[in-house]
Amino acid sequence: MKEMMLRKFAEVFGDTEGVKAYFAPGRVNLIGEHTDYNGGHVFPCALTIGTYAAARKRQDNRLRFYSVNFEELGVIESSLEDLKPYKEADWTNYPKGVIWAFAQKGMEVPGGMDLLLYGNIPNGSGLSSSASVEVLTGFILRDMFGFPVDNEELALIGQFSENRFNGVNCGIMDQFAIAMGKAGHAIFLDTSNLSYEYAPVRLEDAKIVIACSNKKRGLGDSKYNERRQECEKALRDLQRIVDIKSLGELSEEEFETLEGVISDPVAIRRARHAVYENRRAVKAVEALKENRIEFFGKLMNNSHISLRDDYEVTGVELDTLVEEAWKVDGVIGSRMTGAGFGGCTVSIVKDKAIDTFIEQVGAAYEKKIGYKADFYVVEIGGGPTVL
Repeated sequence: MKEMMLRKFAEVFGDTEGVKAYFAPGRVNLIGEHTDYNGGHVFPCALTIGTYAAARKRQDNRLRFYSVNFEELGVIESSLEDLKPYKEADWTNYPKGVIWAFAQKGMEVPGGMDLLLYGNIPNGSGLSSSASVEVLTGFILRDMFGFPVDNEELALIGQFSENRFNGVNCGIMDQFAIAMGKAGHAIFLDTSNLSYEYAPVRLEDAKIVIACSNKKRGLGDSKYNERRQECEKALRDLQRIVDIKSLGELSEEEFETLEGVISDPVAIRRARHAVYENRRAVKAVEALKENRIEFFGKLMNNSHISLRDDYEVTGVELDTLVEEAWKVDGVIGSRMTGAGFGGCTVSIVKDKAIDTFIEQVGAAYEKKIGYKADFYVVEIGGGPTVL
């Protein structure tokens, strides 16, 4: 891949003098969805698919961007003096946002760069192509200019840029999973204080299979921000009678006792999902440690039902993929993953059932939805790296 990136860089920018190649993974969240902005736990892992870059410093302040995935846009030019989001060239808003965020954190980027990207994460799939680009850009800036930031800080800078520059109120999970990824392990992260532990994912005779619905969605213009507001409304009502900073602090029993103080019935359902999903994430990690994979799968299934009924972020495409997955013998668990409203499902499937799973779920999906889903049998990879 490194050779391909350097070859393409020379083709686009003229030569490869001073160029380095980099990689940052995508991520999938195994369980704990829409809990990261509610002070709860998440359980994501980095993937072996992600975003590749070839980059070099410039002696002036120009920024030149090129994406192999959007070749029709050609080279998009900008400069360090012109760091503001543009709708027309929206993918460049992610690297520009990170350069802007570094400056906001007191690390002024001293010069421009030529940056060529290629991602093999399906675009708009919910596997965090945007967070992958953000962490990758931060990693490149650190490598080029020697900024004193660790990987955890790269995650926070990526989140800050997405919140403030791109206007998407994402939580910390995506950037953290990508920046802190470890091969063969998922990250059990408490988003309230960023304490985390690596948990080995031992799937004997089974694999993680991602099904991409191919329904495109944009986070900023989806109902993502609306769900956050509904949870915040529930939290404000609860805070009138109980001293909590986030929904993630409540147990299921405490929530059942207190839910009557939430004035809006919709906000009750949103908060119920946040509380119960957080507890599912905690139980899921315990189940993995004890090698109770079947119970882990059951928690995944319950997670999807909650996201469908209480949080209402699934939609017919994701529901079809999951419901068809549940019919296949050898599927341990299946659920939507990511923000929802399109994107992907994640399933744990026994090796002997993978071909049947892809064939059966794929055929049923195309028949019902009218277009194909794509399937990826993935492995858990590490964090960002120089190639």
